[in-house]
Amino acid sequence: MSVGTTQDPQPTELRRVMGPKLLLLFIVGDILGTGVYALTGQVAAEVGGAAWLPFLVAFIVALLTAFSYLELVTKYPQAAGAALYVHKAFGVHFFTFIVAFAVMCSGITSASTASRAFASNLATGIEWEASNSQIMLIALAFMALVAAVNFRGASESVRANVVLTLVELSGLVIVILIGFYAIGDAYFSRAVAFDTPDDKNVFLAITTATSLAFFAMVGFEDSVNMAEECHEPHRIFPRMMLTGLGITGVIYILVSIFAVGLVPVGELASSDTPLVEVVKAGAPDFPMDKILPFISMFAVANSALINMMMASRLLYGMSRQGVLPAALSKVHPTNRTPWAAILFTTALAFGLIAYVSNASDDAIAVLGGTTSLLLLGVFAVVNVAVLVLRHDRVEHEHFRTRTAIAALGAFTCLYLVTPLSGRDGEQYEVAGILLGIGLILSVPIYLLRRGQGDDLQITNPEDIPPHEID
Repeated sequence: MSVGTTQDPQPTELRRVMGPKLLLLFIVGDILGTGVYALTGQVAAEVGGAAWLPFLVAFIVALLTAFSYLELVTKYPQAAGAALYVHKAFGVHFFTFIVAFAVMCSGITSASTASRAFASNLATGIEWEASNSQIMLIALAFMALVAAVNFRGASESVRANVVLTLVELSGLVIVILIGFYAIGDAYFSRAVAFDTPDDKNVFLAITTATSLAFFAMVGFEDSVNMAEECHEPHRIFPRMMLTGLGITGVIYILVSIFAVGLVPVGELASSDTPLVEVVKAGAPDFPMDKILPFISMFAVANSALINMMMASRLLYGMSRQGVLPAALSKVHPTNRTPWAAILFTTALAFGLIAYVSNASDDAIAVLGGTTSLLLLGVFAVVNVAVLVLRHDRVEHEHFRTRTAIAALGAFTCLYLVTPLSGRDGEQYEVAGILLGIGLILSVPIYLLRRGQGDDLQITNPEDIPPHEID
């Protein structure tokens, strides 16, 4: 499809099975996961007791971008995503590739964060004082298990997603209920106390913490890939996406307020399982602290599997479109899974886990921050794309965001990407390495095809032929 042309929505072969309730559960389940389970303490370390504020700011930034996604997904109700919108808006193949590869890398960094959190929660659950090297080895073994499941072609039905969402949600509900139970013992005066690092003022500390907290809000953008499987997406998507964001935002703010009210900030910041510390402090006589690590493991394991499946399929799709080596598009003849892409993305995850575990004392924060860095860059471009595509008219009814909201979304996302926000330099290093790998893989192929006069037609780098792989 050429950029800037008006065409009717393409017919779909996917079955429309998702109504408002199932779509809402999908969105909530996709957002909930590793971020709040693993990074609450790191956020508190930046701002002190006011840890709820970065989560609130992250929610507002996500909400601004969600309005742009709503206009695009209701305007182009196809199983697509940021890469398709960017290609429609700008028509620059290389730019489209970078956006698609950044999305893929964000999936790998998110899964790597989840693997570290999984290992930490496992050690806590079995009361094992594991060293950093031992945590790294558990994380690598867990990632290998994710690859094995991915290779077998495991995919979740809508019903399974509902179950997983409810289990993930249960852990956060436990924390909130225990917070209310122990409300008399909580020190809520901490929640309005800023305790920032010596080298940062309050504003810089908030933006630094927001760049971490934003990792907990990502996931809503994945729901646009369900557009072709929803009944009347132009009608139900806006209400369900905004409701889903609102639900998760309220949960995160409540969890962060109870966390700092029950546990001193220093203890939260030094723990890789901060919510377990909250449960221990709020209900020391109940066995919830024995259960929560395993609920947390389940939540982050689900996040890891979903993200690695997304990353491998996206890599496969880019290889099929001819912008990455053809070897990455190989499909197993029996399982019908993209085994080459799975091996490649798993190798990248292994490298990330090992590199960050040995190079940083805060591996989870670096990996989670890198995920938000990559996605904030993509979101900034999407907010601009929605304005560029205003000239592309479609015949059907669709959501329309205000120009000022899209512009503010682009500005805030771009600001949080820059070093002005106080972002850790290690995150730029990791993101640069990942994008550099993409350039190394793509540039020779791009130059070869340009030399042969072969025009690249990247209509949708996230499109996976459903009859070829599971």
